[in-house]
Amino acid sequence: LRRVTFDLIGLPPTLDEREEFLSDSSANPYDRVVTRLLGSTAYGERMAAHWLDVARYADTFGYQNDMEMQVWPWRDWVIRAFNRNMPYDQFIIEQLAGDLIPNASQDQKLATAFNRLHRQTNEGGSVAEEFRLAGIADRTTTTGTAFLGLTLECCRCHDHKFDPLTQEEFYQLSAYFSDIDEFGLYAHFTRAAPTPSMPIYSQGEVEEHRRLFEKIAEAETRHDQLWSDTADFTEEDLKALVDQDLDLTPDFTDALEGVVPGVIGEAREFNGDDELKFKEAPEFGRESRYSYACWMRLPESDKRMIVLHQSRAADDSGFRGIQFVVDDGKLEFSKIHFWPGNAVRVRTKSGVPAGVWTHVVVTHDGSGSAKGIRLFVNGVSQPLDSIRDKLSLDVRHRSEWGDSDVGNIKLTLGARFRDVGFTGGQLDELKVYQRALTTFEVKKLFNENAEQKVPISQDDLRRHLVNESLAMVGLRNELDQLRKMENEFAAKLQRVMVMERDGDAEQTFILERGEYTQKTKKVESGVPGMMAHQTPDGGDRLSLAKWIASADNPLTARVIANRIWYLLFGRGLVRTLEDFGAQGSPPTHPLLLDYLAAGLVENDWNLHWLIREIVFSKTYQQSSDFPGGRGGAADPDNLWLTRGPRHRLSAEQIRDLVLASSGLLVRKIGGPSVKPYQPAGLWREAGTGKTYQTSKGEGLYRRSLYTFWRRTSPPPSMLTLDATSRESCTPRRESTTTPLQALVFLNDPQYVEGARELAVSLLQSFDQPGSERWERLFQTLLTRNPSEQELAIVNQAYEDQKALFLEDQRAVDNFLSVGEREMAQVDDRVDLAATAVIVQMMFAFDETIMKR
Repeated sequence: LRRVTFDLIGLPPTLDEREEFLSDSSANPYDRVVTRLLGSTAYGERMAAHWLDVARYADTFGYQNDMEMQVWPWRDWVIRAFNRNMPYDQFIIEQLAGDLIPNASQDQKLATAFNRLHRQTNEGGSVAEEFRLAGIADRTTTTGTAFLGLTLECCRCHDHKFDPLTQEEFYQLSAYFSDIDEFGLYAHFTRAAPTPSMPIYSQGEVEEHRRLFEKIAEAETRHDQLWSDTADFTEEDLKALVDQDLDLTPDFTDALEGVVPGVIGEAREFNGDDELKFKEAPEFGRESRYSYACWMRLPESDKRMIVLHQSRAADDSGFRGIQFVVDDGKLEFSKIHFWPGNAVRVRTKSGVPAGVWTHVVVTHDGSGSAKGIRLFVNGVSQPLDSIRDKLSLDVRHRSEWGDSDVGNIKLTLGARFRDVGFTGGQLDELKVYQRALTTFEVKKLFNENAEQKVPISQDDLRRHLVNESLAMVGLRNELDQLRKMENEFAAKLQRVMVMERDGDAEQTFILERGEYTQKTKKVESGVPGMMAHQTPDGGDRLSLAKWIASADNPLTARVIANRIWYLLFGRGLVRTLEDFGAQGSPPTHPLLLDYLAAGLVENDWNLHWLIREIVFSKTYQQSSDFPGGRGGAADPDNLWLTRGPRHRLSAEQIRDLVLASSGLLVRKIGGPSVKPYQPAGLWREAGTGKTYQTSKGEGLYRRSLYTFWRRTSPPPSMLTLDATSRESCTPRRESTTTPLQALVFLNDPQYVEGARELAVSLLQSFDQPGSERWERLFQTLLTRNPSEQELAIVNQAYEDQKALFLEDQRAVDNFLSVGEREMAQVDDRVDLAATAVIVQMMFAFDETIMKR
């Protein structure tokens, strides 16, 4: 009972479950137990705990600063998938290509976060392209290891030394994973999820968001219809407008007085390093209407240079904000939430001459789309190329994303942190409007100081009159309010990195020696020739996923069957779970592996079938004691399966055992990661600059699956018990035995507090120490009764501890004060302390931490 319960749900059987099992007089009580366990929600948590190692799941990006990333909804998807007993082939397909499934659901898109869990960086000097390609390579190698048992890392730089895999085949396979619009770095100064990302809707929010979009679309339709209605204006109206003095007073203006001759007086010349900030200028968002106008004189340069921006930094903040750039003489305007997947960018088709004063105006109509941006040069609207048109979130730095400089993001000219400044460029007469100027207004503004005026057409006049009409003003206010509501609604939604196919994604090249600067031959997507049992139906990830999950694939079913065997026996039939190649260990029982793999496929990839097939076998149910003769000493690793499984519980299982047996375990499913006890200062020592804020209340007692995982400083107690850092795909944990592990059991506050709480329970059930108390302890932790010899040892240990505590009341108080949980009132604190030490001793007992 204890063995199968730990194997299927990762927790010990309760006393009630033990009694129910012992008293079950049905023909097969064990069958009922297995059915109950597979139907438990704890089953999904147990299976997910292992999959997190395979998927290299963590709560931080990794590398130096190791910022947090919000990807826990994907972890919850994994739990749900296992609890629904999702067929394993579908489990593969949704994680690799759920976004490409026709009419994909939110969950199917969320599943593809599996491909985005690799480490990412944004350290100073990081090259986006280098890390973009590193991420693609990681997706490729993780897919190879997780689903096919292949060591693809070897052929990233050269042909595989042992397996028939070439470097070209590696990059053909990687081409499947390069189909998204990503930057390669995460944003250090914001909490935005690197693109592509998706919103996580709770109940009712999808419909609410859809209704907002529908209202906006309906208002935009009425707006467009009104624009085309100019019949009410007479020639006299138009003539009067020409002679009218327009109010072109900006909401913010600066003459930009400097030391070089300007259009009006002196102008400002920039050196590319010193920025000019305007604290009083209005801050604009995705839904804002505005116009920027200035006179500009470009230097003789074809470099990309930042002229104007409302942002904190360049790549350190994902380019969040508004920016106006000149690149090889062409003008480029962008509104960015996170570059490149959530941004809008337009660029003039023709360049602006250097060395002459040019009047430039940018207007935005509040739509957040490329068509809502207009660029004017010397009063003339310019034809534009739409570089990006994917903006769906705000461009402001907002407090809900954890930004530290909210409110300090000001309009800035001439330079930006980690960007190329406007070296040698000159600006004059900056004007900022909180509305989109009409063509008529732009021409009037230009003509005020231009030597050669631009003509104003009848159409310019008509459109201006429409824009200023009462009907248009009212409709514009309605539309602005709706857009603001949608913008605020979208800003509050949690977003998670996922895959989203982009037809314009970068092409794939073979990289000489794996070096990102050494792109050689261009390749298309394809699978290794040695595995061409069938070729994918297409060149996208969905085709690859179906190819991997095909019943004809010789590896997929064997790899997962071997992994399930490993979970149940502590060792795979192929010991090297990660390597089924020439350098991997050969299977000890190849026909058994074939049988399990074939049966899994024939039973529609049903993992419950596979697990039941194993746990109902006599091999699994036999005793784990060493038999005499050849099966014992001659087979210490149990390669011949002459005894049942016998191995130490995982780090998560041991901690969860303590929580469950002491009554501290909070059996809540899913949600954000929590921060249980750990020694102070570890995160700072790891160089992250972060302070560990221990959770309060139930956050201290969640299953270990939910423990916050910082890659540069993983949970120390679990790391001591052989958990991984999750920097890369790790199907198999090494099992070690070190003195530090005993120190965890004896000193970790979680274990000390758990021992005290279990001791309180024992005292409440049995007033006096003795056999009944210790029998309950053995039943709770080991699911068996103690022997007479064990009872004698425990009683003696209890008396010894009690004598020590009687001599030192301060030690009693110190020991019983460990942990945040308020302790129940107990009359005899010395008895409690001595009993808690016995519980601690049993926590560290070999049979407690071993699965036998």
